[in-house]
Amino acid sequence: MMGYPRMLEVRQRFDAPRVDDVAGTVAAELERIGVRGSIGPGETVAVAVGSRGITNLALVVRTLVAVLKEAGARPFVVPAMGSHGGATAEGQRAILAGYGITEDAIGAPIRSSMETVHLGTTDDGIPLHFDRAAHEADHVAIVNRVKPHTNFSGEIESGLLKMTMIGLGKHTGAALCHRAIVDHGFDRVARSAGRALLARCRIAFGLALVENGYDETALVEAVPAAAFAERDRALLVLARRWLPRLPVLRPDLLIVDEMGKNVSGSGMDTNVVGRKPHGGLDDDPRVKRLFVRELTPETRGNAYGIGLADFTTSRLIRAIDYRTTVLNCLTAANPEAAALPIHYDTDREAIDAALASAGLAPAERARVVRIRNTLRLDRLFVSEACRAELAARGDVEIVEPAHELAFDGVGNLPPLPLAAQP
Repeated sequence: MMGYPRMLEVRQRFDAPRVDDVAGTVAAELERIGVRGSIGPGETVAVAVGSRGITNLALVVRTLVAVLKEAGARPFVVPAMGSHGGATAEGQRAILAGYGITEDAIGAPIRSSMETVHLGTTDDGIPLHFDRAAHEADHVAIVNRVKPHTNFSGEIESGLLKMTMIGLGKHTGAALCHRAIVDHGFDRVARSAGRALLARCRIAFGLALVENGYDETALVEAVPAAAFAERDRALLVLARRWLPRLPVLRPDLLIVDEMGKNVSGSGMDTNVVGRKPHGGLDDDPRVKRLFVRELTPETRGNAYGIGLADFTTSRLIRAIDYRTTVLNCLTAANPEAAALPIHYDTDREAIDAALASAGLAPAERARVVRIRNTLRLDRLFVSEACRAELAARGDVEIVEPAHELAFDGVGNLPPLPLAAQP
């Protein structure tokens, strides 16, 4: 029988500014850019909300709706999530509901449709589509998180412009933009399509959110539409600085307990696990073997990004909604994201195979890291072989003595101890 490394429970400390009064900050930011003076009584405002599990998202949307209603406007929410939710209006409404965004909860209607308006092409031939309900509104407000993209690197990545061109493009527009990205690169398409849509649509402002390494709201900024590109660039610098990372470079095996669209657009954030298709960070962890155990319930079977893994479990494979996953991958022009890894009935079998294929080091001395997901890296488990690397860091603390990597009677890992949970 294969031996296993002993595991240390570790706490990471991150540079972590935090917004304590999120609702108050949202209201103050909207006041700062003069939203009340720019939107008249009776005017409609489409509030674009995406499919990511953004911290405090429902609170931010509810506060924005309240401020708009106080100004006499008539806000409504539109899902801005490309093809997610199986590219159906009902599926996208259900995703919002999973984040606590319902008509009763936010105090505004939700108009979910996959219908778009074709708005011509950019100067370099990129076709443009935009959510019809949003296009017919008097104003559009974008709510999104700014963070490093999981597929591309550049001055502009995930943020307000991305939601404008891909999220509000629905299935048709998102697919066309991603195909253009294959030819021209993300940065160029974001600038070109974003600039054209801002000129052809009544986009008033955005609320940009940045999170810290503890998955908390670190910054809220209201951004006039004309400043989307400038603020996407500037806030991306902060998002990169605050991005949580593994405390160990080049692990032999990374065990990820769960993946899903609520965690990252790619299921597992490639800025954390590495394997970024089109360029990554200088400190890419270069994981030798990656084993992912489960899908989150919130991802509703969407296993986009499962192709990043080398090994998984049969129970994860059974949980996949194949149609939804493939649709998302093809819309993103990233079919390899749906590639199924080797899978086993139990965690023990998968870990045995991963360690046996990770190099010559005996399994007992393998460099192993176990995390809940790529959003929660403040508490994790690291094998004793990495102790010296951990000791050299000033931002890491070993909080529990080493213990054996244990399995239950079936051969699966037990849940992470409560101390390691959020």
